[in-house]
Amino acid sequence: MSTVVLDSVTKVYPGGHLAVDRMNLRAEEGELLVLLGPSGCGKSTLLRMIAGLEEITSGDLYLDGRHANDLAPRDRDVAMVFQNGALYPHRTVRGNLSFPLEIAKADPNMARERVVELSRALHIDETLDRRPGTLSGGQRQRVAMGRAIVRQPSLFLMDEPLSNLDAGMRTELRMEISSLVRSLGVTTIYVTHDQVEALTLADRIAIMNRGVLQDVGTPGQIYNDPATAFVAAFLSSQQLNLLMATVRTPQNQYVLLDFGLHQIVMPWNDPRAYAVSQHTGHQIIVGIRPDGLTPVPDGAEGPSFTGRVRTLEYHGHEWLAYLEVGIPAVPVPEPVQRRDVNGNGANGHGANGAAGRMREMVRRLVSGGAEQAEEQTAPSGSGHHRRADLVVRLGSRPAWRTGDHGRVVVDLSRLMLFTLEGGRIDPPRR
Repeated sequence: MSTVVLDSVTKVYPGGHLAVDRMNLRAEEGELLVLLGPSGCGKSTLLRMIAGLEEITSGDLYLDGRHANDLAPRDRDVAMVFQNGALYPHRTVRGNLSFPLEIAKADPNMARERVVELSRALHIDETLDRRPGTLSGGQRQRVAMGRAIVRQPSLFLMDEPLSNLDAGMRTELRMEISSLVRSLGVTTIYVTHDQVEALTLADRIAIMNRGVLQDVGTPGQIYNDPATAFVAAFLSSQQLNLLMATVRTPQNQYVLLDFGLHQIVMPWNDPRAYAVSQHTGHQIIVGIRPDGLTPVPDGAEGPSFTGRVRTLEYHGHEWLAYLEVGIPAVPVPEPVQRRDVNGNGANGHGANGAAGRMREMVRRLVSGGAEQAEEQTAPSGSGHHRRADLVVRLGSRPAWRTGDHGRVVVDLSRLMLFTLEGGRIDPPRR
């Protein structure tokens, strides 16, 4: 087993592309740490720096307490599983599994026994004399996992090993990976963009965006108490409702979240009320997951939104409703910590670049240009802007039809409150 420590690790490619920015992270002995984030956020680059396949531009890497920046890949006692398996096509399954032991000059009899034992555990014992080209995608990934495991390294690195498989095979192999890694007790860093994989596999999750570490914690901590609006949105299976509200404290009796056409009262006994009140007179971002909204009849008590049901979506096990409530949706703020390679401000636009764009959107919303603001602040490359709807989870039997008037009660304990820059307002969990 091995610990992995990243101390301000940065990767800058030729031409000035900043792939990983001042990463500070630690993987404990025997831990399964999942690196989660969208494509291009720097996850695989980080994994390759740990493996020694990419040079570290600045910062320090420690493997089991040993400074590893300049260690050759063969000296790091690391095994890596790639997205495509990367098997030797001219070798049989048996030959692929035994190759690391041959390189290590292991005893041939011991190597044969270990290969057979491992192939049974991975359910590929019937394929030992076949070549990779005759195997299914799931079988090839099992062979790739076996080749990494067979020499019993101190650290596993897995780079989206299930992304090329169908949903059923991903579920099956996900369970096998979790069981195998934990039975071996080997420290594992697993890269994925799939939130389900992250939540079901990880002891802890580290979420990245645009090369910047956004949050790290157990699956429960990350999901229920995300550090940023990006983390909350990325870890939501359905679209997260992100809405703009102005904070008011009428005669200091309570905290009011003013959405324009709707208001929500937060009592002073709410543990977050004081932190929110520090933003009195200013806009904040309010996040609400679809399951934090409950359809109720008109006249029901409690903080609520009302509107027209624009459309319903059937998802097999449940229905989702899109409720027009007249509150423009807010795009997910970009990370404010990102810098250019010359050390300038966030996203290369100064320290207040992301916040400045968000404040410009607020100005447009207040002046009535909501639709134009949404278009201009939508994430680049998305091809569309979010409509001003609330996504509501209805369960397997929807009580509404398209065009109905709908009312939903808000679970105040499920509200997530963020600054315009995207950081959590209420006190941190750690």
